[in-house]
Amino acid sequence: MMLTRTATAQKVVIVNGSQETLELLETVLEAGHYDIVFVESSEHAYSQIKRVQPQLVILYMRIDDIHGFQVLSMLKLDEETQRIPILTYTTEYEREDPETDTLDAGDVEVFVPKAAVRMN
Repeated sequence: MMLTRTATAQKVVIVNGSQETLELLETVLEAGHYDIVFVESSEHAYSQIKRVQPQLVILYMRIDDIHGFQVLSMLKLDEETQRIPILTYTTEYEREDPETDTLDAGDVEVFVPKAAVRMN
């Protein structure tokens, strides 16, 4: 029996991310009638994406977390998944305790650009 796609919603896999970001993405994607699959852990993302074969992957990446980079590499090296578009994003630095992590005026550096020097 052969299954055909007729007017079915496109599948999107969302990996990781904060609750607020996931809610925002869910609101936007559901309005466009996409089937959304959430994967909470980068460790299971690759196998889930291979199984689901979505039309888009939205991957949350943090610079200090190697798992997101590993998922991205594995997806792009695999012939079955390398053509799936992957949107990567990150958010501002998430502080553990915003009350104790405030900046003093002396902690802020101001960047002042210098005039460009042209050399011919």
